[in-house]
Amino acid sequence: MMVVVLVVVIPVTVIMSGAVVAAILGWALKDSAEADHQGSELVDLNV
Repeated sequence: MMVVVLVVVIPVTVIMSGAVVAAILGWALKDSAEADHQGSELVDLNV
């Protein structure tokens, strides 16, 4: 049982938590950048 936890559960948990953190960070930084550069012509090109 301990081997299954070490080999399967822990790596999957680390990968999934990293994906969640990356999604939240990307969303927050995108909103921040759009707010900081509102009115720029480059914002319209970044769809």
